[in-house]
Amino acid sequence: MTQNFYEVTFTKTHRGRDASLPCFTVKKTKESENIYNLTTGYFIGVDWLDSDKTALYVAPKLNLENKEVDFVKMLFSSLRHVDVTKEIDELFEVKWDQPNIEIEQKQDLLTPFLVVEFLSLLKIIVRKGLKKSYYKVEKNLHSKVKGKILIGKSIKHNILQNKNLHTYCSYDEFGLNNKENRLLKKALSFVKRYLPNYTQLTDNKEIQNTFNYINPAFHNVSGEIELNEIKQSKKNAFYKEYEHAIHLAKLILKRFGYNISNTVKDKIQTPPFWIDMSKLFELYALGLLKDRFHNQVKFQHKYYGNELDYLLKSDNYRMVIDAKYKLKYISGKHDEDIRQVSGYARLRNVYKALEIEQGNIIDCLIIHPDQDNGLEDLKDVDLKEKEIPQYFDVYKVGLKLPHTN
Repeated sequence: MTQNFYEVTFTKTHRGRDASLPCFTVKKTKESENIYNLTTGYFIGVDWLDSDKTALYVAPKLNLENKEVDFVKMLFSSLRHVDVTKEIDELFEVKWDQPNIEIEQKQDLLTPFLVVEFLSLLKIIVRKGLKKSYYKVEKNLHSKVKGKILIGKSIKHNILQNKNLHTYCSYDEFGLNNKENRLLKKALSFVKRYLPNYTQLTDNKEIQNTFNYINPAFHNVSGEIELNEIKQSKKNAFYKEYEHAIHLAKLILKRFGYNISNTVKDKIQTPPFWIDMSKLFELYALGLLKDRFHNQVKFQHKYYGNELDYLLKSDNYRMVIDAKYKLKYISGKHDEDIRQVSGYARLRNVYKALEIEQGNIIDCLIIHPDQDNGLEDLKDVDLKEKEIPQYFDVYKVGLKLPHTN
């Protein structure tokens, strides 16, 4: 069946906190004619407009000529901070139950997203040390017996073949070669095969160094495992990254149809998926704030239905900060956003968290993208340098996002 493709560049629309907000909308412009208007939001991905007939592909562009926002680099930058990893689940949605869409390998946004997140989690796991546990082993032992004798296999492989000194046994062994590590190793082998075929990943030295750091740790772990062997991973407070890493490993294997040859094809079959660039921008800005302020910045401070992006409490700053993936702030403002962040700055709980006495005004900051004059990091900048003219003590800072040709 022939698929018709319409490639749409990323455009700006308002996105609230409503998780049910559509990734795109299609409206009929004239009642009498088959003319429709399509509007995209703050999402990139691919989806069906008309199932099995017409698909929509939204590229990660942000007013860039012949360039795209490098969302892989943004994600990798965010995941350098361990406490950011728990926020990643809200970034994407995959519609596994819908028919696949054929796209070019270079149009694939989902796989590099999963790979970067997977490698970042494995780096944390390897740094701590792989988890050791008891696991079942079946071996044909010579001149000894260990654990439980497997009578059927001993008869088939030994007695009927005149190997009278051998006994097939099943027993528990303690070490690295448990089911969880074997699943991670299997997914890692798919990633190893995939990386050379995606230049955006191979050109990134940090990602390549991360893989080279991880790979030796799995040298003594087998990659032989069936997915149905791991139904649920046991939770462990010290190895808390395992649960999410196993989930990602399963998604990566599912993404390639459990066939490693699918990692090198020019055209691939992908389920419909969406990646939330607005949320990714929040995490990217959080990473840059943490580079400078570390634990002095708190993310998603929640209080009676209010969810603030960031609270900053340092020696020089006491601020309520919001990240807005909007180009309007380059030369203007958005009054509704400023009213929102100003409202947060009036919460009693915020005054208490920032240790500010009642009657004092709390500074507010809007972080927004600015590809022409934005900053690449926040290490040596005065966060109060650019005040929004129409307001007292409300400031803005533009960030230049990484991009690729």
